[in-house]
Amino acid sequence: MPRPETGPARRGRGVRALWRGARLLAHVVGGLWTVWRHFPQWDEAARAARIQAWSARALAILGVVLRVDGAPPARGPLLVVSNHVSWLDILAIDAAWPCRFVSKADVRHWPLLGRLVAGAGTFFIERDRKRDALRVVHHLAERLQAGDVLAVFPEGTTSDGRSVLPFHANLLQAAVATGAPVQPLGLAYRPMGAAADALARHDAPVYVGDATLLASVWRVLTATDLAVHLRWGEPQTADGRDRRTWAADLRAHVAVLAGLPPPAD
Repeated sequence: MPRPETGPARRGRGVRALWRGARLLAHVVGGLWTVWRHFPQWDEAARAARIQAWSARALAILGVVLRVDGAPPARGPLLVVSNHVSWLDILAIDAAWPCRFVSKADVRHWPLLGRLVAGAGTFFIERDRKRDALRVVHHLAERLQAGDVLAVFPEGTTSDGRSVLPFHANLLQAAVATGAPVQPLGLAYRPMGAAADALARHDAPVYVGDATLLASVWRVLTATDLAVHLRWGEPQTADGRDRRTWAADLRAHVAVLAGLPPPAD
C-alpha cells in the first residue's frame, strides 16, 4: 500500500507541475507560431512530420510515456477509429502517427489549444445538427478519395476509460461510400510499467462529466507515473456490412485492443 504523501512531497510535486505547465505553454505558443508562419507554405508531408514531432515533445514535457503496439497506418486512404478518454488522446495518436481528426466544435474554443488543433487541419462538427454531420461526412469522403489518413472518435464524447461507449455509425458513412478501409485503435492510460493488456487504469487524463479542462490538465501535470498505450488493429473493409453493423463490430474490436471488457449492449 503506498505511503501517504508528506507536505514536502506535495510541494515538490506542485513545483514540478508548475514547471511542466510553463514549458507546455511555451511549447503551445511555439506550435501556434509554426502553424501561422510556416504551415501555409509547407506541403502535407512536412506538416505531418512537424505535427508528429511537436506532439511527441508535448508528451515528453508532460512526463507521459508513449507505448505503441501493432502497425500504424502505412498510407491512405484510411479511416482510423479509436475510443476516446481525454484531450490527451489527440497528442498521443499524433505522436504515433499524425492524422486529420474530426472533433466536437467546442474544442475550437479551447484556450490556445483550440487554435492549435484547428491549425493542424481538424474537421469540426456540431453533433446536434444533422445537416452539419452530413457536411462533415461529405468532406471526409472527399479527403479519403484524395488519399488522406483521417481519425474519428465514434463514441461522440469521452468515457471514463473503463468501457467503450456505443459508436455512432454516421461517421463511417464516408468509408462505406468510398470503399476505404478502417483501422481500429485501442487507447488506454495506465501506470508506468503496467503491461499493455493489464486491467490497471490511470485516471489522471480522464476528461468526462463535469470535469473542467484545466482540472484535467492539472492532474496530468502532477502525475508521476503516467503512460499511454496505443494498440493498432488490422485495417478492414465493410465487406457487405451496413454502417451500423460495422460500427458495432469495430466497437467490440476497439474494446479488445484497449484491454477493456467486451460491450454488453
